[in-house]
Amino acid sequence: MFHKSINKKIKIVLVVIFFLFILIVFKVGYIQLFQYNKLNKLAKDLWSRNLPIEANRGKIYDRNGKVLADNLTTTSLVLIPNQIQDKDKVSKSLASILGVSKEEMDKHVKKSTSIERVHPEGRRLSYEIADKINSLNYDGVYLVKESKRFYPNSNYLAHVLGFVGIDNQGLSGLELEYDEYLTGSSGAIKYFSDAKGNRLQMAEVYEKPQDGMNMMLTINYDIQESIERELDNVVKKYNPEKALIVAMDPNTGEILGMSSRPSFDPNNYQNYTLEETSRNLPIWATYEPGSTFKIITLAAALEEGKVDLDKQTFYDGGSVQVENARIKCWKAGGHGHQTFLEVVQNSCNPGFVELGQRLGKDTLFSYINKFGFGSKTGIDLNGESSGIMFSMDRVGPVELATTAFGQGVSVTPIQQITAVSAAINGGKLVTPYIVKGFMEPETNTIVEERTTNVKRQIISKETSDKVRYALEHVVSLGSGRNAYIDGYRVGGKTGTAQKVQNGVYMVGNYIVSFIGFMPADDPQIILYVAVDNPKGVVQYGGTVAAPIARNILIDTIDILGIDKRDTQIEKNYNWNDKKYYLVPNVIGLTVKEAQEELKYFQIEYSGKGENIVEQSPKAGERILEGEKVRLLLTE
Repeated sequence: MFHKSINKKIKIVLVVIFFLFILIVFKVGYIQLFQYNKLNKLAKDLWSRNLPIEANRGKIYDRNGKVLADNLTTTSLVLIPNQIQDKDKVSKSLASILGVSKEEMDKHVKKSTSIERVHPEGRRLSYEIADKINSLNYDGVYLVKESKRFYPNSNYLAHVLGFVGIDNQGLSGLELEYDEYLTGSSGAIKYFSDAKGNRLQMAEVYEKPQDGMNMMLTINYDIQESIERELDNVVKKYNPEKALIVAMDPNTGEILGMSSRPSFDPNNYQNYTLEETSRNLPIWATYEPGSTFKIITLAAALEEGKVDLDKQTFYDGGSVQVENARIKCWKAGGHGHQTFLEVVQNSCNPGFVELGQRLGKDTLFSYINKFGFGSKTGIDLNGESSGIMFSMDRVGPVELATTAFGQGVSVTPIQQITAVSAAINGGKLVTPYIVKGFMEPETNTIVEERTTNVKRQIISKETSDKVRYALEHVVSLGSGRNAYIDGYRVGGKTGTAQKVQNGVYMVGNYIVSFIGFMPADDPQIILYVAVDNPKGVVQYGGTVAAPIARNILIDTIDILGIDKRDTQIEKNYNWNDKKYYLVPNVIGLTVKEAQEELKYFQIEYSGKGENIVEQSPKAGERILEGEKVRLLLTE
C-alpha cells in the first residue's frame, strides 16, 4: 500500500515535469520564432548609443532654379563622458581649442550622461578647429556632421526668407511658416557599449538622415535683383525712413519680387534688432495710400456707370467745400475745365470727391470691401496686417470725400497691389502667393504645387479695360510721366500721402508711391514702390517713386521678354524733359551732312575719313536727345 502511494506521487511529479518541459519548449520556440526581433531590438537599445547626424534643411529656390537658401556642412562636438579616461586632460585640451575656461568645459566632460552635445561653444565648428580636435584622438570625443543654413545672396529677400536658429529651426519668414516641410529627420551612427559606457567590439549601424523637402518660390531672381539694387540706390540718394517694392503677376497673384529697407543679413541675424529682422513692410506696414487708392474709386464709378471718362467734364477751381471742410487740390488754383479722363491724369482731388459723392458711401465702401481692403489678403507669409477702414456708422460726407482720394483709410502694400491687380486683370481678385511648390530632396521631383486662387469677380472685363486705358494716360500725359518708357505701354498711378502722428498730419513728411504695370494692354507685371519721407527732394510720387519703377520695368522688358508696341500713347513733354527722336539714316553721307541730321544727339566717331559706312543705333530707332550715335568713317 505504501509503495503504491509513492509510485503514484512519482508519476504525478513526472507528469508535471513533462508538462513544464513542454511549456518551456513552447515558450523558447515562441520567443525564437515570434519575439526574437522585438527582444533583440530591446537588448540593442540597452547597449546602443547614437551619435546624431543632422539632416539637411530643404533648399529654397526661385522659380527658375536659382538657390536662395542653401546649406553648409559643418561639424559639432559630441562627448561620451564614460569613455573619457583622463577627464581633466581632455577638458583642458578642449577648453584651449574652443577658447573657453576649463571650468566651463568640465561641465560637459564630467557630466553624468550617456551622450553630451557641447552647446553652444562646440556647435558649427570651423574646419580649422575641427581638425585640431580630431588630431587629439581622444576616446569619447566625437565630431559629428551638422548642417548650417546659408543665404548666398546676403540680404536679398531677407524678410521673406527669414532665418533659422542654431538648431536649424525656422524662426521667421518662410523658414518659420514652412518649417515642418523644410525640416528633415535626423539620422545616427549607432555603436554598442556595456553598462559602464565602454565601447563594445561590434559593427556600427548607420541610419541615413532624411533631408527636408526643397521649396520653389514664385520669385524671379532677376527681378528681385533689380528691386534690391533700386532700394539700395534709394537709401543712398534720399536717406528715407523706410522704403519698399513689391512686384507681382497681376493675373495669377504670384509674387515676382519683394523687399524693403531697412533690411538685414539672415546669415548674421544676431547682429540686428528685432524690429529690423521681424518687420516685413510689404505685408506688415499700414499707412494712408494717397492717390494710388483713386484707382479703386475710378473702377467703382466706371462699373456703376457713374462716369464717362471722355464725354463728361468737371471744373476744378482748386478746392471743394464738403460740410465744414475745404478739400484742396494739390495744384494751387486747380486744373480748371477738364474731362474726367484728365481728372485721372491730373490726380485731381476735387474730381475724385465728385466721383465718391456720385457713388455714395454704401456703394463706394462695398467696392472697397470687395477689393479686399480691411481684411488680410491671405498671402502665405506670417505677420500680415489687415489695415484700418472707417466704421460705416462713422462715415459722413467728409469721410466719404476723403476716402474717395485715399485719405483717412489705412492699407498695406500687399492689399494695394492685389486690389489694383483686380482692377487691371479683367476684374478678378486673386490671392497673392509666394510658394510655388515643394520638391522631393533627392530628385527635385515636384510633389506639391500651388495654383492661382480666384476669390471673386469684382468688376467686368469692359470696366477693367477702361481702368487700364485711363492709367496708361496717367503715365503718358499725366502725373506718372516719369515712368514712361518709349515703345512700351506702361500704365500707373502716383501717390503722395501725408503721414499722421498722434492723430495730426505731419508737415513736410510724406509717403510717396507709384503703382505701375506693363504692358498696359496685356499686363504681365505690376509693381508697387513706396518711399517714406525721402530727404533732399520735392516729395511727390511722380518725382521719387515713378523713376524707380521705370528702372525696374526697363529691366523687366528683357527678363520677361516683353515686346514693343506700335500703339503707344505719345508722351506729353514738359519744357525741361528730354525728348525721344528717331535716329535718321546717315550711311553714305559725309561727316558734315551727318552732323546736320544728328543735331539732337551726341556723335562719336571711329575710323578715318569723311564718309559714313556704318552707324549705331540703326536708322529708325528712337533714343533720347543727347544720347550717343556712333559712326564708322572711311576715306
